[in-house]
Amino acid sequence: MSQRCDRMVDVGRRKFMSGAGMAAAGVAVTAVVTTPEAKAAPAAARVNFPANRLANIADLKVNEPMNVSYPDGDAPGVLLKLGKKVPGGVGADGDVVGFSTTCPHKGFPLTYNSGDRTMNCPGHYSRFDCEAGGQQVWGQATQNLPQYALRVDAKGDIYAEGVDELLYGRLSNVL
Repeated sequence: MSQRCDRMVDVGRRKFMSGAGMAAAGVAVTAVVTTPEAKAAPAAARVNFPANRLANIADLKVNEPMNVSYPDGDAPGVLLKLGKKVPGGVGADGDVVGFSTTCPHKGFPLTYNSGDRTMNCPGHYSRFDCEAGGQQVWGQATQNLPQYALRVDAKGDIYAEGVDELLYGRLSNVL
């Protein structure tokens, strides 16, 4: 004799999937909130490279870009002293930053606009805010401008030690 369950409910595929999605999201949030690693979030996509001396603090003037290359000669970049504390800034005032000067969208060379402190692409008009960690503020790019991880030693020498985004034209941030 077979028994039939009278308590079965037909929820339908759509309702089942939305419920399963909510349950999975709840489990993920619980895992993130309860793990000790969640307290100190790692840098976005930072890749460490060998340290490379780029300049000295004394070489920089406020709002005047200094051309550099990092992590190698095929990766043009710029150091900027912005005159106010900014994300990722180093130095006594926390105002020195470094960025790649190759647009992450199609590889056009970027130029610095001292008026609004942005890096601008002549190709498709992407603009990146240097005071906000290279955040894209306009254009076709799909990622922010790669920013250098910098440190300053006791003599004022500025060293780059990594990049926080993928450099244009490379399959990975590996030398």
